[in-house]
Amino acid sequence: MLSWDDFRYVKAIADTRSLAGAAETLGVNHSTVFRRLGQIEQHLGSRLFERGRSGYALTACGEQMVELAERMGEDIVSFERKATGQDLRPSGELRITTSDLVLLHLLSDVLIGFRRVYPDIVLDVVVSNQRLNLSKRDADVAVRAIYQNPDPMSGRKVARIAWAIFGPSAMAGQAFDPVADGRNHDWLAYADNISIARAMKWLKEHVGEKRIVYKANTMIGLAQAAAGGMGLTLLPCYVGTAVPGLVQLCAPMPELEGELWMLSHPDLRGTARVRAFLDFCGAEIARRRTIIECLG
Repeated sequence: MLSWDDFRYVKAIADTRSLAGAAETLGVNHSTVFRRLGQIEQHLGSRLFERGRSGYALTACGEQMVELAERMGEDIVSFERKATGQDLRPSGELRITTSDLVLLHLLSDVLIGFRRVYPDIVLDVVVSNQRLNLSKRDADVAVRAIYQNPDPMSGRKVARIAWAIFGPSAMAGQAFDPVADGRNHDWLAYADNISIARAMKWLKEHVGEKRIVYKANTMIGLAQAAAGGMGLTLLPCYVGTAVPGLVQLCAPMPELEGELWMLSHPDLRGTARVRAFLDFCGAEIARRRTIIECLG
């Protein structure tokens, strides 16, 4: 009879198209994967992969086994979510994902305060600008700046994120009109056009490619370069006002506004540690809304 491990081995080979890649994924050595695959194929009396120059390609039988492995994996994760959701103790490990920017300028102080109140909860923070899959338990909670409507069933909006134009502090007190004066300055922009699409659209319409002299895929890097006098840049107000050497040059720009959301899987919201974090983090962010929404 096949075991769950047999399915895991076959799926790992299919995902990576190699024995070496599967071994790395599974945390075993190459020979173990090779031997296990031989045993599975012998047991089934059928080949699961065709070996070619481009790697291991699934046969029809292999495709059926991988499809079943995926369904089994989803069922196991679903059970884990529901079982974890029945835990009523505010203890254990809590995995939080957020971006580098939110962690640096908003969340670090919140996490420090949370640990003081809940010392039995161990925090595992995953910094990633890519969205992790909450359904697959890649993370228990996500705190994200969002510029597209998320599924409201996944969480709640805790603040609006105001954006404005920032430049070096030497420009403090100077009159600046974003539309009239935009093309008179050098600009710093985002290398990844998709993630900050609204900001890139504004730059193309009001500045033009020729005035963009520096690109980076991190807002932290753009903020530091702008503070150093390289040019102007668009930033969330909570970032620009926190970086020494920067000055805000205009009022918040509604067309660039984003939202800060706390997200979690519905099955986990009843878990004591998740509930404790959502309540604590929501209250702490509410205290910082003046900065995040640029209301001061």
